[in-house]
Parts: sequence; C-alpha cells; structure tokens
Amino acid sequence: MPLRPEFSRPVRADRISAEGRTERLVASPAERAALARRFGIEAVERLEAEVTLRPAPGGQIAARGRLVATVVQECVVSFAPVTQRVEERVDLRFVPAEAAEALGEEEPEAPDVVPMEPGGVLDLGEALAQQLALALDPYPRAEGATLPPDLRAPGDGPEAVPPAAGARPFAALARLRPKRDEE
Repeated sequence: MPLRPEFSRPVRADRISAEGRTERLVASPAERAALARRFGIEAVERLEAEVTLRPAPGGQIAARGRLVATVVQECVVSFAPVTQRVEERVDLRFVPAEAAEALGEEEPEAPDVVPMEPGGVLDLGEALAQQLALALDPYPRAEGATLPPDLRAPGDGPEAVPPAAGARPFAALARLRPKRDEE
C-alpha cells in the first residue's frame, strides 16, 4: 500500500465538468508540520491555494491558480529563523499516467506535467506541495547576516572584501586542516 502524502487532496478527473471546478485548499496544522519535516525546514505556517480545474484534450486536466504560503527556514549564515512569504502562480497539466512518459520535454513556459494516479485520480494537494518545495529559497539569509571576512567570495554582498594581490582562494580551508608533525 503506497504512503499517503502529507497534504493529499485527491480529485477524480471524471467529476470535473466541462465548465470547470474551482478548488480552495488550506493545509491543516498537522499537514503543515508534516510538510515542514519533509522539506527539512523549521515550519510551514500557512499553505493555501485556489485552483481552477478544467478538462483538456486527451483526458488531461488543466489546473491554474495561485499558491500562497508562509515558511520559516534556517539562515545559511547565522542559523537564525527566516520567515518568508511565497506566492506562486500554479499552472499544471494532469495527464493520464500512460501518456506522461510520451510527452517528453516541454517548453520552459509550458505548464508542469503531473501524471494522474490510476483510475483518473489527480492529487491536487501533493502537486501543490511539490510546487511549494520548488519555490523555497535554497539559501535563506537573515537580514544583516554576513560571512566572516576570510570566508567571503569576492563581490559577496556590500561588505565584501576584494581579494588581495596574490591571495590564495583556499587559504581559509587550509587553516582548518590538521597540522602535520614536521620531521
């Protein structure tokens, strides 16, 4: 039996009328906590979306809308909590599983392709969770957090120190290596 995703909202494709259907999704506190663990971040304080589903040719379902979230991540420099608001446009295309592999590479601006589960079921919640994961800042930085001068790269922020003439780029790492006894 497959594991159920933390934020599962299954929708049967055959129950979406030709006029479409709008879904409003709000993650519960338990779902947000589970997603934070999955993403390896401190917290997902808010996760909401409003998505309109419409049938598309070939048994596909087009999903368009907006995802809004508030997340707390750890600063990569100071380890302080960094709260960020995420607002993402949702543009997905759910396709029957057997057709997903045949689609191949898509245009960069094309909707993201998501395979449906067997029986024509699409998990809108899981697709949105994946959209949130992709939108997370990979290097969150608290305001004012700076690296020590000897670890900064040239041009790293307004406080960056230009490299000295003849500077060795790995000198900071060499200082961390244990000293060998001289013979």
